[in-house]
Amino acid sequence: MEQSKIEFILEKYFEGETNIAEENELRTYFFSSNVVQHLQQYQPLFGYYIAEKEQKLDQKPPPNLTSPTKSRKLTWLSIAASIVVLIGAGTFTFFNYNNSPEELGTYDSPEEAFAATQKALDLLSENVNVGINSVQHIQEFENSKNLIFKK
Repeated sequence: MEQSKIEFILEKYFEGETNIAEENELRTYFFSSNVVQHLQQYQPLFGYYIAEKEQKLDQKPPPNLTSPTKSRKLTWLSIAASIVVLIGAGTFTFFNYNNSPEELGTYDSPEEAFAATQKALDLLSENVNVGINSVQHIQEFENSKNLIFKK
């Protein structure tokens, strides 16, 4: 076979532009004994394809996972897992359920109610002020960005 033709096909092969006939031609060339010295480095690459093609599979295929016995076992296992989850959820609800609900937010005197409301509004005001400070940092960033990009 012509050496320049093999080099051209080999270059196309590494670029991913060969067709099946050209790849078969490369495999037969590199499997032969008359490979040019500077192309012998590619011989194991193409020899691998032929060696793997000739190799027989000695192992048994894996067992079928959808066999009827495994399917039944899986069904019963799923049912058992569902029952365990339901029992766990029921136990959690039973032990965490409080029969006497607390009356939150009820005060006997209007002064106590006013003080509690004032305290809650102060807490809300502090948190809103923290949020406003964060927004001011964003506004500084926007101003800097607009200066840089001149919008």
